[in-house]
Amino acid sequence: MKNINDSFVSVGHWPAAGSFEFNTDILATNPINLSVVLGVLIFFGKGVLNDLLDKRKQRILSTIRNSEELRRGAIEQLERARVRLRKVKIEADEYRTNGYFEIEREKVNLINATCNSLERLENYKNETLFFEKQRTINQVRQQVLQQALQRALGTLNSCLNSELHFRTISANIGILRSVEEITD
Repeated sequence: MKNINDSFVSVGHWPAAGSFEFNTDILATNPINLSVVLGVLIFFGKGVLNDLLDKRKQRILSTIRNSEELRRGAIEQLERARVRLRKVKIEADEYRTNGYFEIEREKVNLINATCNSLERLENYKNETLFFEKQRTINQVRQQVLQQALQRALGTLNSCLNSELHFRTISANIGILRSVEEITD
């Protein structure tokens, strides 16, 4: 009991700061109380701790399973996306190739149509030029003929007198009689 009293009495007397020593008094350090508390914690806490650890383990395993399923789903989606991407690339290449062929074909068709149109226009131009040339030649002929006739009439009117006129008529009548005799 003296040790217990000493522990209460020595409360006002503390050792100097900076010193360290082991307390070998079992009742003063209370290892019995500590061992009882630890024993109770271990006995009752073992089941609780096991339950907590099991629940935590189950949650972790469940999370891992969910993650694996999500990973598999993501891999499947990635594979589907890759397959779709390959198909789209193939279709794009086909469209591009077909587009190039279509563009080339349309280009050739347009060139051919333009050449045909130019050829027809050249033919129309040549025909128009020929007709205009013929019309101009005919107009010039008519004008020349008309001018020649006007000059001839002017010359005849100025040169003809009644005697010349009478002789011309007589000569023409003579020609007509000779033609009449030949036909009879």
